[in-house]
Amino acid sequence: MRGSGYYPRGGGAAANSRASSYHRGPGGNAHDDRDHKEKKKRDAIFDIKKYTDKQIRVKFMGGREVTGVLKGSDQLLNIVLDDAEETIRDPEGAEESSSGPRVRRVGLVVLRGPSIILVSPTDGSEEIENPFVQAE
Repeated sequence: MRGSGYYPRGGGAAANSRASSYHRGPGGNAHDDRDHKEKKKRDAIFDIKKYTDKQIRVKFMGGREVTGVLKGSDQLLNIVLDDAEETIRDPEGAEESSSGPRVRRVGLVVLRGPSIILVSPTDGSEEIENPFVQAE
C-alpha cells in the first residue's frame, strides 16, 4: 500500500494528481465552478437612482449637511451633487443662534460614500413638533 496514494505524506503521483485537480477544479482553474454558476443580483435596499435630477439632503459623520441636485452615484454611495449648499450649524449642536444656520454655496461636489450617514429627498420633508417634549 506504500505507493497507492492512501498515505497522506508519500502518496505518490496518483495522490498528487487528485489533490491538484481538487484545488484547481475540472478546468484547471479554481474559479471555474463559480464562473459557471449564475450570480444572484442583490437588490439595493434604497435605490438612490430614482432621485436623479431631484433635490436631496445628505448628512455626514461629524454633523455636516449638504443639500443639492443629485447627478449620479456609485455602489459605494459616492454621490455627485450640483447646485450644492452646505448648511453650517453650531459645532456644539446647541440651540441655533438668533440668525439661524449659515448656508454656504459650494456648487458641483463629489461626496464620499463611507462618510455619509443619511440621504433623504427634500421634497415632502417638513419639520414636525417633537411628540416627546412636555408642554409647559
